Amino acid sequence: MAAAAVRSLGSSLAKNLREIRLHLCQSSAASQGARDFVEQHYVTLKKANPDFPILIRECSGVQARLWARYDFGKERSVSVENISADQVAAALHTLAQSKH
Repeated sequence: MAAAAVRSLGSSLAKNLREIRLHLCQSSAASQGARDFVEQHYVTLKKANPDFPILIRECSGVQARLWARYDFGKERSVSVENISADQVAAALHTLAQSKH
C-alpha cells in the first residue's frame, strides 16, 4: 500500500508543495511508523524528486508530525504518531494532493 502511494506521487511532489518535513523521535514507539516510512521510502521519493526538499528532523521525545509547506509560506501538518508506514504514506499523499 505505502509503496503504491509513494509511486503514485512519483515526481509530482513539487506540483503543489514547496517542502516536506518529517519530525520524529529516534527511539519512541510512537514514531516507529515514521521511522519505517523513512527507511522504506525516502530513497524512492528523493530519486523521483532530486531537487525537492524532503527534510527528516530527528529529536528525542518529539511528537511525530508530517509538515507540508505550500506557496507563500503556508504550512499544514498532520500527526503521524502511532501509525504505520502505510498510513504515513497516505498522509503524505493527502497533503501533496491538497492545494491548500
